[in-house]
Formats: sequence, C-alpha cells, structure tokens
Amino acid sequence: MTRGLWVRSPVSYRAHVAPAVVNAWWVQLAAVIAMTVGTAWLMDLTMRAFSGELRRPRRRRRGRRRPGRGTARRPVPVAEPQRRSVQVIAADLRRLRRELALVPTGSAAHRAGVLAAYEDVLVEAADSLEVPHRLRQACAGEERELERLRLAAALADTGLVISDPQDRG
Repeated sequence: MTRGLWVRSPVSYRAHVAPAVVNAWWVQLAAVIAMTVGTAWLMDLTMRAFSGELRRPRRRRRGRRRPGRGTARRPVPVAEPQRRSVQVIAADLRRLRRELALVPTGSAAHRAGVLAAYEDVLVEAADSLEVPHRLRQACAGEERELERLRLAAALADTGLVISDPQDRG
C-alpha cells in the first residue's frame, strides 16, 4: 500500500536528513543570532539615513602638505563693534521718552521695559559722547531717577537734543 505524499512519519523524515545537520544545533543558533544582529544593524543604518544623521566620514589627505601651510596661522582680525550714529541714538531717546510719557496708564511690566530701554540708550549716548555717568551703579529708586535726570541734562548740555521740538513751547 502506498501512502500519500504529505503523510510521513518523523522517523522517515530523519532518515533522509544528513546526521551532521541535525547534530549541529549550535550552527543553527549562531546563524539565527547573526541574522538578528544583522537585521538590527540594517534597521539602524536605514533610520540614520532617513533622519539625516548618516554622514560619510571625510578622508584626510596625508603626506601632501604645501610648504608654509598649517605651520603658522595668521591672527584673525577682530572687528571693532560698530557704534550707531549720534543722530540715531538721539532719535531713539526722543521716541523712548515720548513712549515713557504715555506709559503711566499702561502695565507696570511695559513701563519697566520701556524704562530699561531708555536707560540703555542713555548709557549708549553717554558712552558715544564720552559723558561720565553712574547710571549702571545707581540703586533703584530716587538715586537712579536722579542719575537718569542728571545724565539727560548732561547730554543736553553737550548739544544732544533729547526732547521733541514741539515739547519746548
């Protein structure tokens, strides 16, 4: 009697497989581990390629140097910070002074911000016209207010127009 093709007993299957393959379980385990590690590496490589983190390393040229290159470096010239013109500073002072006069009805935070900006521009004007001041060292309160008024008067004495022409009367 003949059996069907898909009906086989386990004994007949082992008879057809080489005994070296069945007894080498550690080879199969190593192959599974290698495939798992390889798959994880490929997934990492793919993710880095799509996220933009994958970059090829740059090759360094070795052995080819031009004479005088890389031995002594020229100092980089430091650019001196450019100052704004006195006219621009005076226009900012007038604008901030006008805004400061309109702020008392606004919020305290807005007033503090405008006052800090006004003081910064006052200090900038004093530094550009070389007028001595102590506005940064003055404590908050009456002392700072007096120093602010003194500095504004000193800047007006040097010829800087701080108040608007229509405010003069």
